Amino acid sequence: MASLQTSHRTRIVKEAARLAGFDYCGISAAQFLEEEAPRLESWLKRNQHGTMQWMENHFDKRLDPRKLVDDARSVVSVLLNYTPEDSSLSEGEVKISRYAYGKDYHYVLKDKFKIMLAYITEHIGEVHGRAFVDSAPVMDKVWAQKGGLGWVGKHSNILTKDSGSYFFIGELILDLELDTDGPIKDYCGTCTRCIDACPTNAITEPYQVNGSKCISYLTIELKEQIPTEFKDQMQGWAFGCDICQEVCPWNRFAKPINKNEFSPSEELKKYFEMPLKEITKDVFNVLFKDSAIKRTKLEGLSRNLTFLKKDV
Repeated sequence: MASLQTSHRTRIVKEAARLAGFDYCGISAAQFLEEEAPRLESWLKRNQHGTMQWMENHFDKRLDPRKLVDDARSVVSVLLNYTPEDSSLSEGEVKISRYAYGKDYHYVLKDKFKIMLAYITEHIGEVHGRAFVDSAPVMDKVWAQKGGLGWVGKHSNILTKDSGSYFFIGELILDLELDTDGPIKDYCGTCTRCIDACPTNAITEPYQVNGSKCISYLTIELKEQIPTEFKDQMQGWAFGCDICQEVCPWNRFAKPINKNEFSPSEELKKYFEMPLKEITKDVFNVLFKDSAIKRTKLEGLSRNLTFLKKDV
């Protein structure tokens, strides 16, 4: 049985997550991901990570958070909803993923983690830990599942029964012993809508995604020319793709957020109506200064839009 001190610390950590503005918080023990190790190794050997060579790096750290934070005891996983009220930028002839409508989520989550850590330190004392937001060798979906925040759906995204899957995921790895939350049941059942809807057949089997065929990979991670085999399969997506989430029955429960840092600006809406030749580097740099879309740079986004001209 956990000590009162551990339970008290756990309540403080979860209260810190709530005060920082996170929607969900779950905790799991920091340990080696024994079941994930052979799956990750097999996925990499099949080259399903495409040109994302960085996924081969730090294999041991990716599987063991104790190699990222000395004396790590707990992985605190959080979810932050980004479901937009207006999803029109994902519905026209040229589409962008909902997660990229507003401010880059890396900045937003890291700011919230600073608030969270400050609260934990104030109420517990000196704590050693690090926050991670999709920028280090951390298997965020696995930890979110272990922390009971949801289950990994057949499209490989985290799903919640009451809010769907439009969430950002982050982790706070701490040297604190905390009460853990067990994983929840998989509620995908016999549904295969995400598999059936993927235009590039990237979901090769339930829970298995060939990243090198995913439209998000093709429009963001791939730095070379998009292979011509995909020219009739992009369905208008210029940055990212939401198809597997759009068709998921659980997203009928997704709760739209009020206008905030993840909402699209009027300038962004106008940008995707501009002729390609009018999009200058200066315009791009100003508009996407704090946006996830800046990852593609102007050259990458222009490549995507040019490729779509053959498709839309």
